[in-house]
Amino acid sequence: MSDIGRTSAVALVGVQGSLVEVEAHLTSQLPAFSIIGLPDTSLGEARERVRSAAAMADCPLPSRRITVNLTPASVPKRGSGFDLAIAMAVLAAAGTAPGADRRVVYVGELGLDGRVRPVPGIIPVVLAARAAGIERVVLPVGNLTEARVVPDIALTAVDSLRSAAIDAGADLPAGFTDPVLPPPVPDDTLPSLELADVVGNAVGVRAVIAAAAGGHHVLLLGPPGAGKTMLAERLPALLPDLDPDAALEVAAVRSVAGHGERSWTLRPPWEAPHHSASAPP
Repeated sequence: MSDIGRTSAVALVGVQGSLVEVEAHLTSQLPAFSIIGLPDTSLGEARERVRSAAAMADCPLPSRRITVNLTPASVPKRGSGFDLAIAMAVLAAAGTAPGADRRVVYVGELGLDGRVRPVPGIIPVVLAARAAGIERVVLPVGNLTEARVVPDIALTAVDSLRSAAIDAGADLPAGFTDPVLPPPVPDDTLPSLELADVVGNAVGVRAVIAAAAGGHHVLLLGPPGAGKTMLAERLPALLPDLDPDAALEVAAVRSVAGHGERSWTLRPPWEAPHHSASAPP
């Protein structure tokens, strides 16, 4: 006797997401739990998180051999954001959550108490799900505000595995759970700097203005203290607000970087990498 349940998740490589089908196969053999499909160490440890969370959600995993396959196997899968998708696939195979299927993307880390914890990079995950034709994403409550910047896709926020299972048709009593919220992110908004602060350096000022007006690249060369960084810092203030597509690209990068609810911005970003940011050859 064997049963298969399927859900969907998203694997991130940088800020690019790929849809992953999560298959759970239950067989009547000695109890075991294995995950295959190129998982990393933190994803391989999902076995214990899923088992404990399911027990705390009053829907314990069946005492059978459980094999979870992440397809396509050639795509690297990293992080704990697959926990919820794995748990729902197993519950679907067991018949506990019959409404969980591959048409829904699940994302979230499970705590041992059954609560669903927010994960970084939720914006590119939702963008990848939308691009793949997925109509609904089930995600942690702590990621909902951040994910709402992505239009044209339905979002369902859950605070625990029990809530996700009930949403998928599980016959379980509803209960209140304190949701896990993301830690506060400090405001990284920089003050608007004006070219009026630059004294002299007329050639550099004209070059920055021309680059901003024409959408050109600009290369600033000179000895230390010549004012290169001072001019570059004032370039964003000359630029218009980002269009929605560009703003989503910026938000995806900031989401992966852990900016959380502050990922969305319409202003062109300013980054000042140090010369040591690149590894030496």
